[in-house]
Amino acid sequence: QVQLVESGGGLVQPGGSLSLSCAASGIMFRLHAMSWYRQAPGKQRELVATITSDNSTNYLDSVKGRFTVSRDNAKNSVYLQMNSLRLEDTAVYYCNHPSAAWAWGQGTQVTVAS
Repeated sequence: QVQLVESGGGLVQPGGSLSLSCAASGIMFRLHAMSWYRQAPGKQRELVATITSDNSTNYLDSVKGRFTVSRDNAKNSVYLQMNSLRLEDTAVYYCNHPSAAWAWGQGTQVTVAS
């Protein structure tokens, strides 16, 4: 079955940067679009960024120009570079298919605080 393992979260000050990684197994990774989601406390999970199999990207309006999604098919991995982080970016970040069809991983906590 599909397994998704996110990593790279942490505590960062506003304006700082973090780089998240997601390793996928159990799928033909290169054939699939991949997305990053996040869920803040008390809020619904939201789609943050998507990268297609041909490397087209799409972003939530609030992260455009600050976040960059990329992928490495040789490593079955997708990445999220997050710059100029804001307090409101605090959340648990997850990767999944854009349809959210796969079982969720444990996520990685990103906390932006001064």
